[in-house]
Parts: sequence; structure tokens; C-alpha cells
Amino acid sequence: MKKIINICLLVFFFTSCEEVIEVDLDDAPPRLVIEASINWIKETSGQSQFVRLSTTAPYFDTEIPPVNNAEVFITDDEGNQFDFIEDGNSGFYYTQNFIPQLNKTYYLTVITEGETYTAEETLLPVSDLEYVSQQNGEIFSEEYIEIKAYFNDPVEEENYYFYSFYAENDTTINVQEDRLVNGNEMFAYFNSEELKPGDEVEINLYGVSKRYFTYINTLLSQTGESGGPFETQPATVRGNIVNTTNPENFAFGYFRLSETDTYTFTIE
Repeated sequence: MKKIINICLLVFFFTSCEEVIEVDLDDAPPRLVIEASINWIKETSGQSQFVRLSTTAPYFDTEIPPVNNAEVFITDDEGNQFDFIEDGNSGFYYTQNFIPQLNKTYYLTVITEGETYTAEETLLPVSDLEYVSQQNGEIFSEEYIEIKAYFNDPVEEENYYFYSFYAENDTTINVQEDRLVNGNEMFAYFNSEELKPGDEVEINLYGVSKRYFTYINTLLSQTGESGGPFETQPATVRGNIVNTTNPENFAFGYFRLSETDTYTFTIE
């Protein structure tokens, strides 16, 4: 009986010394997020495109709040206008008549809550994905699969690339530039411990601007940092979208247009 009482007192001692620490997340007012990635997949018309509008949300919220009833359209330098219509109250705005042309400049306009947001970007070409290689390896007793997707960089051009690998259990994105390998064969790279034989991996390669390359590079470097919750938080990363009505109420996101090559690879 004495032993039981001593154990109970010990448990009480440790639980009574427990201190609850409340973290002040300093939730800011909601801010508009514009996801406007216009991808022209090779050998398609590229007419079907969408823009997604949402707002930022408190840290612990699990749902992304959509922005409804906005006016969204893209124009080109010849005065053609492509209107995007919202699907229900989803925050996804679609068009079925976009006309993509390489090296042409396009202008995005989003009007919501009485404020106008604009951006401009050029639709850039991309090289073809030529072939994909697979290599199996092991490190620290953990097996992994490495995939490389090869393409040829054009000679005497300054080129920037964005690429993605999508698998059922793993995914990655990254950017590359040809500064040190101009005109040579390049490759997009992915390795994973989650892949297994029979899995399909969708590989996408996009031609992008230098500004978008820098934007994604900055985002990836910040999200890759492993600091604790009490460390200084990363700086705000701004895209190319400008609020022309109220510049201080800027939006997050980026307006990008890319020719895209895609390749589906099956793990052996």
C-alpha cells in the first residue's frame, strides 16, 4: 500500500510541474492568393486553362477558403481577351478558348472586393524530354530509387526550367538554369524511398522566366529550412502580381505561362 501511495505522489509531482506553453502565431488578416499557371502541353491545343483564387487562413485551419464572384481575364498584346468563369463556388475559374503562342506576352487581371490585381508574363518554350533512366541504390540500409529525365538545352540561349515529379506516395519540384551547361544535355532529378516496381511517375518540364526561377528557388530554400517554431520566420516571398488599387494589400502567388513537356515513367 505504501508503494502505491509513493507512486501516486510521484505522478502528481511531475504532472503538477507541467507548464502549458501557448505559442502566439500572430494570425494576420486574410490575403488574396492567386494561382495562375498557364501550361501549354506539347501537341495539345492549350485552350483549356484555369486560375485558382483563395485566401490565406489561420495556421491550424485545414481548409483553403475560396474567393468567389471575382472577375478574371487574360489579354494578349494584340487585344484578345480570354474570360475565366468560376465553377460554382469553388474558387476555380476556367476558360476553354485560350490561344497560346510562344514568346507572346500576356496580361492577367483579377478584380475582387473592389480591388484590381494585375501581372504580365511571356509564354516561354521548353525542350523535349528525350529519355528517362532509373537507378536503384542503398544508403544507411535504406533502399531508394533514383530517376533522371534528360533533355537538350538550346545553344547560346539563357534558359530556365521548372520541373515536377508526381508519384502516388511521393512528389518533388525544383528549378534549374543552364548557366554552367549551356547547349548541353541536362536532366531533372528525383529520388525516393517510397517508390516500388510498377509505380507510375508523371514527369513535367516547364520553360520559365528568370524571375520565376528566382521566385521558386527562394520558396524552396525557405521551406527546406529546418528551424524550430521559435526561430525567426522567413521573409515574405512576393510574386509578380501587383495590386494596382491598393499596393500595400498585395497578393501572394504568381502568373506564369509555360510550354510543357510531360512523360510518364513506370518504375521497373
